[in-house]
Amino acid sequence: MDAMDLDIDVNLRDIQREYVDFLDDEAEKGNYTRMIKDMITNKEQRLIVNINDVRRSKPLRAAALINNAVEELVAFEAALKEVVNVIDHEYLNMMNDVFIGLEGSFGRKHVTPRTLSTHFLGNLVCVEGIVTKLSLVRPKVVKSVHYCPATKKYMERKYTDLTSYESYPSSSVYPTKDDEGNLLETEYGLSVYKDHQSFTIQEMPEKAPPGQLPRSVDIIADNDLVDQCKPGDRVQVVGTFRCLPSKQGNYSNGTFRTIIIANNIKMMSKEVSPLISSEDVQKCKRFSRQKHNVFDLLARSLAPSIHGHELIKKALLCMLLGGVEKVLPNGTRLRGDINILLIGDPSVAKSQLLRYVLHSAPRAIPTTGRGSSGVGLTAAVTTDFETGERRLEAGAMVLADRGVVCIDEFDKMSDIDRTAIHEVMEQGRVTITKAGIHAKLNARCSVLAAANPVYGRYEEHKTPMENIGLQDSLLSRFDLLFIMLDKSDTDIDQNIADHVVRMHRYRSPTEQDGEPLPIVSTADFLSTKDLEACADDSETPIYEKYDTMLHGNRPRSEKIVSVKFMKKYIHIAKMMKPVITDEAGAAIAEAYAELRCFETENSDLAKTQPVTARTLETMIRLATAHAKARLSRNVEVQDSEAAIELIHFAYFKKVLDKKKKRKEYSSDAEGSENEDEDVDMDEDDEVTVPLTPSRRKRLRKEPPEVLESIDETQRAEEADVTVELPSVSDDRLKKFKTALFNEFRKLHAQSLPLQQILESITKDGDEENPFGILEIKSCLHLMQEANQVMLADDIVFLI
Repeated sequence: MDAMDLDIDVNLRDIQREYVDFLDDEAEKGNYTRMIKDMITNKEQRLIVNINDVRRSKPLRAAALINNAVEELVAFEAALKEVVNVIDHEYLNMMNDVFIGLEGSFGRKHVTPRTLSTHFLGNLVCVEGIVTKLSLVRPKVVKSVHYCPATKKYMERKYTDLTSYESYPSSSVYPTKDDEGNLLETEYGLSVYKDHQSFTIQEMPEKAPPGQLPRSVDIIADNDLVDQCKPGDRVQVVGTFRCLPSKQGNYSNGTFRTIIIANNIKMMSKEVSPLISSEDVQKCKRFSRQKHNVFDLLARSLAPSIHGHELIKKALLCMLLGGVEKVLPNGTRLRGDINILLIGDPSVAKSQLLRYVLHSAPRAIPTTGRGSSGVGLTAAVTTDFETGERRLEAGAMVLADRGVVCIDEFDKMSDIDRTAIHEVMEQGRVTITKAGIHAKLNARCSVLAAANPVYGRYEEHKTPMENIGLQDSLLSRFDLLFIMLDKSDTDIDQNIADHVVRMHRYRSPTEQDGEPLPIVSTADFLSTKDLEACADDSETPIYEKYDTMLHGNRPRSEKIVSVKFMKKYIHIAKMMKPVITDEAGAAIAEAYAELRCFETENSDLAKTQPVTARTLETMIRLATAHAKARLSRNVEVQDSEAAIELIHFAYFKKVLDKKKKRKEYSSDAEGSENEDEDVDMDEDDEVTVPLTPSRRKRLRKEPPEVLESIDETQRAEEADVTVELPSVSDDRLKKFKTALFNEFRKLHAQSLPLQQILESITKDGDEENPFGILEIKSCLHLMQEANQVMLADDIVFLI
């Protein structure tokens, strides 16, 4: 037996000598010698070694390092101590120990928690996943020192267990007596401890097969590897795959619990990026510079299998692009995530829109209202059954950090559970203070929720607030709230029916009769390198090929962007950080002030949610997202106008139509210059038409209630007033204002019919010099120019 141990020691020394030659490379490039010196200078304990370098220099050692990790790591760390001792012999006395961390390419040993099997036991593996549970950091005894008062001698004992690299675990019983039976006192100050922590990583939600529970694996982290991650982080863990005997009572049941003893922990990027080549970047730049509206084209290509809902698709595109997150010097965070709530009747494609976002967003976590609790969405404190200690477990919103959380059946959640997400939606973090644990977890995600009205279907005779049934504190955290109604219209119903039938008749060109379709078609990219470093050789088409069954009656000139290209375009656009120009900022501020003023004066107006200071931030985020869609560095006036239009539609269910008519007139004036251009006549095309300052100012002055009523007739009336109405002196105008305000005050109204005002003022006005009808209209015109009243549809509104 002694001869066998001697052979093992000789073999370890030979292996150690090879690793010393590898680390002491000063005669060659000197990379690792420089890295060791930097480690000593920075007072670090772990040297990160790329296994590809070992594979090039010592191929036998690299193969043994992966297949027989324990012995090789013991020899490797002994070699590192030897090299460090030569460079600085006092460093080891100060740091107690130094370690080796590995990175690089692990080939078939690069796995996920689902692909781990018994074949990898004892091997060095690289597993990637998302941290779900994290224990507290506890001290673990390495060496205990004991003093005997009778003999006045010290004795020490070292402790190892199954998570140590040593082969034989020692007894964990503390010595209380020496060999002669004398009592011992433990010297805790002289004993040596190490930090110990365990956490659990789970396979990526987007990589888990549908219909199967995600797998997880426990990780043991010691020394400098503790507190390297937190729940919700995506990590790559390099370590030794080991099994521990599982005991029930005093008997082993033959099954083993597997763990990974961490050797290196590497944080993965929060952004899940597609494979993007330099050609893709050039394609995206050329696509953003085309003549027709890029934002409209992308929105039209979003969920093309769903008919209608153009403005809602534009809002979803803004959510995928997001605004710009900012952290002020005082620590205040201005979120850039856009939250959207869809409320409507059944069968209006709310859930289908959510499913499309889940398919197109790089990172999206689905959940439902009844199947989610407050702690399930945020974070929960659980108890470890083995150690009895408290552990922090991340919820859906923490797991979706820098992504999207899709909550279906939002109305089915209880009020207590909905209250738990208030902090997440505004601050982007989860604060946990319970069971002696105080932690802040990042949950910087967008929330896309779908809900049914309180009464099952939307009641037209009730206000939106009564139909929604949610408190204002929660509604104000949603940037946009859309009410989707199932209205009976013969033409619309016919178009929807034709569209749905075409979708059911569509078949892929590669699909055969009776062939089952694969559930998962995406491949897992398991690599220690970033995905950006890998080039995708296949060319990404910009547009989908025209298919009569798929695209229906759409003209061939109305193109649809492919899903693959849209994912890459959105990923590149999200990297942009547009800056708000002075003109765009002034337009947003003016629109917000008018919305607040209009809401105050028309408190009985039906609106989906209150206009608060968060509405101003919503305008900024939407305008920024619109600028990102153009790959622009600046947020311009056209971006702010697009954001204002979405706000009007979401808050007051009104569409800005009058600019559309002006656009048609402008396009006719341009002649045949844009005949070959694909022009989409959706509502957002108005941003491409330059407006004069006076007309743009008057456009923003119009309250949302009457935006649809301003048409060519009103413009003709304004022209007639300008030409035919008589002039009015200041004294007569002052008398008219007094009479008009008295009429409003007497009836306690904010708006009166024009005919009633004409009859009242001509009858009860100045008896000596009564007002004529033309004179009254002239006074109203002057007051309208001064923004004191507004005349629309023969109704006078008091501003």
